[in-house]
Amino acid sequence: MTVRAFRPFTGLRARLAAAFLAVALLASVLASGISYVLYRRMMLERVQDAVLADVRGTLTRQVPKASPPDSGHLLGQRLVDALTGRPGPPESVEAPPPPDERTPSAARRKAVWVSVLPGGPINVPDPGTLHVPVDEEFARRALKEMVYRRVVRNGTPYLLVGAHVTGYATTETDPERTTPPMVFVSVDLSREADDLELFTRALLIADGGALACALVLALLATRGVLRPVRRLGAAARALGEGDLETRVDVRGRDELADLARTFNGTAEALERTVTELRAMDAASRRFVADVSHELRTPLTSMIALTDVLAQDAAAASGDGRAARLVVAETRRLGALVEHLIEISRFDAGKAALVLDDVNAAEAVAAALDARGWTDDVAVTGPAGLSVRLDPRRFDVVLANLVGNALGHGRPPVSVRFGAADRDGRAGIEVTVTDRGPGLPDGLRDAIFDRFVKADAARAASEGSGLGLSIARENAMLHGGTLDAADRPGGGAVFTLWLPAGRPGEDGGRE
Repeated sequence: MTVRAFRPFTGLRARLAAAFLAVALLASVLASGISYVLYRRMMLERVQDAVLADVRGTLTRQVPKASPPDSGHLLGQRLVDALTGRPGPPESVEAPPPPDERTPSAARRKAVWVSVLPGGPINVPDPGTLHVPVDEEFARRALKEMVYRRVVRNGTPYLLVGAHVTGYATTETDPERTTPPMVFVSVDLSREADDLELFTRALLIADGGALACALVLALLATRGVLRPVRRLGAAARALGEGDLETRVDVRGRDELADLARTFNGTAEALERTVTELRAMDAASRRFVADVSHELRTPLTSMIALTDVLAQDAAAASGDGRAARLVVAETRRLGALVEHLIEISRFDAGKAALVLDDVNAAEAVAAALDARGWTDDVAVTGPAGLSVRLDPRRFDVVLANLVGNALGHGRPPVSVRFGAADRDGRAGIEVTVTDRGPGLPDGLRDAIFDRFVKADAARAASEGSGLGLSIARENAMLHGGTLDAADRPGGGAVFTLWLPAGRPGEDGGRE
């Protein structure tokens, strides 16, 4: 459930959409960042150039070539009025713009400080005269050339410009100046800051719209890519479930179309191979069944004749070992043929159950007594347990399990049976236990395979290797199970469980 919950976030569609959005986001951020930097630089440089030209032109126009005595205050007032565009007090003015009015730079909110009197080595505005303070280093640089800087104070950006007055002459009555007159202008850049904020907001909205469009395009693109992938997945699942005629439509000439053609070619080759293998398997099964049936009739006659020959040889010479050997091998060959016939019925799907109500204790006792194993096997179980099963096939299963325990294990061999429910179904459980060496290490997983024997060196003289396989096939035909395990302390344990009725039929017990 956890894997399914996280699949929408880790699937191919999510990864493709995420990659598409990442590329779109990176492109949008780069484009927006470059646009913001260029627009900000262009705006500030335009304002800066306008202010510098305004200050430079004002100084050129308003400062006379010759300054009469005691004209300092008048010169300062003229510079203030010219730079602010309106009258103001001498030496300092701050003129705010009219309400709700955005006019050119001449009407910007400015603060102007003009030094026209003789001073010390450097004239620095008093604190509070301008929007921003002026340090001595900035004033020293203003003595040499026009200087400027952008300053942010209390969250408001300003442009600070400093210049000294040149191109004038003083009279003999003027006091000697140690520094020339200086002009400092601070210009409020809030308008540009608002414009930049508006531009940034527009960029963010544009980036959001671009990402939304990119998401839609990504979903459409991934849908076109994933649709043939889903068709291929459905076809692969159908092919895995045995539908060898499954094919996919080839559309287009891209890589997915090549993949579809490759899948179709693989499916065709697989269908041919499986068809050939099925035909070969069916032919081999028919061959085994036919040979087994053909051998059954002469073997039956041979077994009868060898019994007579063994009796005659024993009566004539008193030693019938050769005849008894022939009888034993002939009987073993007959049992092998019977087993092959039984296996062929299972392979052909012709094995059928003939159900009857059976007393479990009587069926176990009859199977042991018919083979002379009554004294060799300890039986434990309720006497009145009745189940509905095929008595002949139950006898075959029990005979194979007990015979395997007696042949490959060591006594005591025990058979325990009793009622057992599994998955809400009534049934019978039979366990056959011996005290032998247990299951061979190399055969634990293949103990029920055909022609598997515990000791390959004894293959020429002992069982056919089909007994346990036939036992499991009979158990599965009933809808039951047959399992093998090692017994703690030594030995093997075979556990048979059969439902008390036909598979899918409610069983009962008394």
